[in-house]
Amino acid sequence: MTVTSDLSPAPVIGDGTTSRSRAGSRWRRARWPLAIVGLVLLVGLLAALPAPRTSTVALAPDNPSALGSRALAEVLRDQGVEITYVRSSAAALEAAGAGSTLLVTSDAMLSDEQAGQIAASEADLVLVEPVWLLPFVTSAADTTPEYAPSQVRTAECADPDARAAGTVTVSGSGFIALDDDATTCFPAPGGESGGGAYLVVEGERRVTAISDGTPLTNDAITAEGNAALALRMLGRHDHLVWYVPSLADSGEASGPALRDMLPPWAGPVALQLLLVAAVAGVWRARRLGRVVVEPLPVTVRSGEATRGRGRLYRRSRSYGHAAAALRAGVATRTAAQLGLPRSAPAPVVIDALARATGRANDDVAGLLYGPPPTDDTGLALLARRLDELESEVHRT
Repeated sequence: MTVTSDLSPAPVIGDGTTSRSRAGSRWRRARWPLAIVGLVLLVGLLAALPAPRTSTVALAPDNPSALGSRALAEVLRDQGVEITYVRSSAAALEAAGAGSTLLVTSDAMLSDEQAGQIAASEADLVLVEPVWLLPFVTSAADTTPEYAPSQVRTAECADPDARAAGTVTVSGSGFIALDDDATTCFPAPGGESGGGAYLVVEGERRVTAISDGTPLTNDAITAEGNAALALRMLGRHDHLVWYVPSLADSGEASGPALRDMLPPWAGPVALQLLLVAAVAGVWRARRLGRVVVEPLPVTVRSGEATRGRGRLYRRSRSYGHAAAALRAGVATRTAAQLGLPRSAPAPVVIDALARATGRANDDVAGLLYGPPPTDDTGLALLARRLDELESEVHRT
């Protein structure tokens, strides 16, 4: 019985290779470029993924740390409040208007002009720890000089927002009402001024102030009635302008920066293109081998090179360079004649030449290290005197 096999050898190509060997060769040549392309695509994909924007600015709506207010901002957004986060008074005044709420988290870096502009805004104002901004905004209340540490306080007033909160955790100086339009809540236990840590002034617009930003922070938002008070203060309107003053806030409107005019994907694409350019440069860069010595097409005698350099010095009036070259040559030759090393300092060379020639040290120093000549006559005189000095050393 004859057994036949279906296995047949791979066909051999005309150059002695098989289809399998040619495929393997192609893969070996292409695997590194493919790996680089895959890496570039991976980096571009990771760069294009949206990342949560966070900061470390106190009371900022994008700060997830203990002193930030990201938790409060997220709850307000869930309740349908549109939040505009700004760092300049010009942007805050542009975004805020009638029917909106303007939150000012601090007045420490505001100028009088900025305070006056904020006071003229038609938006409802919520002021956090207004040390000196309050008199610009309203004359119905003022701050008290008393300072109380952080403690739990009870509303003790008729304001519905304060009564809904019940108790809050606050510190700092309080407020006192100067007329019937102002209402103060959450007085300090044992306080003598009769004021409170929370102020509401009703009028053409509503002005709300709190003596401390602690109830707005992530660390304290869930304590006592802090969340209820914060949500009621900031959620009265569908639009909230969240203004956190910065050191760079000059109060003047400025045009959009270049990065503001670029689309969101411009950064990742630019990074990807830069990486591609770097990889292409490494891939296609010229590989330099060892230095190869080759004969020059023309032989230039040393005397001709010296005369040519001298003519260049003379044409450019470089008396200093020419003098330095003459002095360096004499110093090198005479030092070698006297057995001094090439690294010998100037005082050693001067002393050795003075002893060998019988000249004074000052004379030798003036010839080798004196001021440069300023004309052809001075240069020629220096060259003759240097030649005399060198000849005296040779005679010894």
